[in-house]
Order: sequence, then C-alpha cells, then structure tokens
Amino acid sequence: MHRTPAYAAATAGAPLAPFSIERRAPRAHEVLIDILYCGVCHSDIHQARDEWGGSIFPMVPGHEIVGRVAEVGAHVTGYKVGDAVGVGCFVDSCRQCEPCRAGEEQYCDQGMTGTYNSRERDTQAPTYGGYSTRITVDEQYVLRIPEALPLDRAAPLLCAGITTYSPLRHFGAKAGSEVAVVGLGGLGHMAVKLARAMGARVTVLSSSESKRADALALGAHEFAATRDAATFKQLARRFDLILDTVSAEHDYNAYLGLLRLDGTMVLLGIPERPAPVSAYALIGKRRRLAGSLIGGIRETQEMLDFCAAHGIASDIEVITIDRINEAYERMLRADVRYRFVIDIASLRD
Repeated sequence: MHRTPAYAAATAGAPLAPFSIERRAPRAHEVLIDILYCGVCHSDIHQARDEWGGSIFPMVPGHEIVGRVAEVGAHVTGYKVGDAVGVGCFVDSCRQCEPCRAGEEQYCDQGMTGTYNSRERDTQAPTYGGYSTRITVDEQYVLRIPEALPLDRAAPLLCAGITTYSPLRHFGAKAGSEVAVVGLGGLGHMAVKLARAMGARVTVLSSSESKRADALALGAHEFAATRDAATFKQLARRFDLILDTVSAEHDYNAYLGLLRLDGTMVLLGIPERPAPVSAYALIGKRRRLAGSLIGGIRETQEMLDFCAAHGIASDIEVITIDRINEAYERMLRADVRYRFVIDIASLRD
C-alpha cells in the first residue's frame, strides 16, 4: 500500500483540507499513476457539497487526471513506466452489458464506477479522485496522452473535452453544419474549439455580452446575446445542432425554436429543477431534444488523438492545491477562463 497525500471534504459543505489515503500496489492488470495535474470540474462542487444527494464522505474529488505511470502490474501490456496517461470520470464498469461491450461504458447498465464518490465493484471501498498524488487504475480504463498535448492543458479534456466531443460526433457535426453552443464556460469553450475543428460554422449563444470577444477568439464565427429577445427571432430555424452546456434554469423551448427541420438540441448541463418542454416546440419541425453523458474509453482516446492532431487543448488557470476552496468560490461566480487545473506538485510539497 502507498500512503498518499490528498485533499478531501470531510462532510457536505466542509472546506477541502489535507487528508491521507491508501493507494494499493497495482494488481496484475492495474497501473499506479503519479498524478501531475488534475482539473477542477463544476461537478466536484456539486458532489463535495452533496447537492446531488448520496455523497460519500470523506470525499477526495477530481476526475480530470493526468500523470505518468509509476508502476505496472504483472500482466499489463498497454503501458510502461514513464508513459503519460490520463484517467477520466470513471475507473470501472460491469464490462459485460451491451453498452460496455459496445465501448460505451459510461452507460453501463449496472452503473459505471466513478473515479471518486463511488465504490469499487469488488471491495466496495470508496473511490478517491485526483486531488491526490497517486491513483491505481485498471489499464482498460486508462487513456494515453499524445505527446503533442501539454499535460496541464490536457487534464480538462478528460471531462469537458469528451463531454462535448461525444455529442458532436454522435449527432453528426461536420463541415458545413450550423452548430450553436449555449454558454461559454468549461464545457462551452471546448465545444467551440471542437466544432470549429470539425468544420462546422459555430455560433455562441450567451446571456453575457462580455463573452463576445472571447467567443470569437476561441474560433466562433458568430456571437449572439440571449438577453436580447430579438436574438431568438433573428436566429429562428438556423441550426442543425445545439449543444446546451448551461446548468442554470432557462427556457428550453426558446432554444428549440432555433433548430431547423430535423435539428437536435443536446443537453449537457444539469439544472437543479426539471424544465417544461412544449410538445409543439418539437413536433413543428420534427426536432429532437437529447442528452449526452461524457464518453466511453474508446471515444475518449479518439478525442485526445483528435485534439492532438488539431492543436486543441483547454484554456486553463493553474493553481496550487491550497487554493482549491478559493477556486470553488470563483467557479460559482464564473470567474475563470475556462478551467482550473491543480498542479499536484504543490500537494507533494
């Protein structure tokens, strides 16, 4: 066993503080990873504050993990010591159901095993995430980080990147597609970069006019402020695909009206309360309202390789671990462009 420094929430809403956990030596098919960077996702806040219910404490958050292999199990074939690797939102699944066999482990019929705030399938021990210096993971759930990607800027790709890449691919974004991105935060800024790289014409829809310059700098072709009611008339029936990254409550019906015939709006954000949807907003133009959850291991590796080939990485602010509670408060104020990443060297020190 490896005694491992970490940061944890002791109870719901408690500030994160230094903590110590045990990481096991790798079993036959596992790798031990020395963590270098860990992205900070908004879902870390939700779970550390038990806003979704069922949180397991003490909790070590973090599911945007990048590091290097420190040790491999006897039967590991895909990785060697020193390899740059990543771990995303889950570390196991049943491996036998139809989604798992199809490489869609995030939709495992028995439920995926989260990188943190979950329980190991065999031991039922709680899983602890990337706000720590090490992690031990089965090699089937480890990603290879391409050499072309900066390790710190690659970390958020393992959640924000795949969360937006998967629906763009699944719902057919391609050259000439009209794609709208609702919200320009951690998810939205990746959606803009990825959709642009796929050849789509990209429009950012935001309630904040101050995001205009950033949206265009990130590669969007157009920006529209949604506080202006005229926007919804001017852009009516414009888009083939809308990625809605916003977790605040908003009117889905208004955005559905921006879809052309057979258009699709995909929900990625999770508002606290269900939102009403008018049947007519869908049937009038045979529109679809869909959802999407991260991506499987195969597709996540595909996304990393795509980003490396197109020079895409997350825009980040690197912080030391002792600033994590400040980072949470700043995230709630949308005061980050566009993702915090913890330099785990600060935890070792």
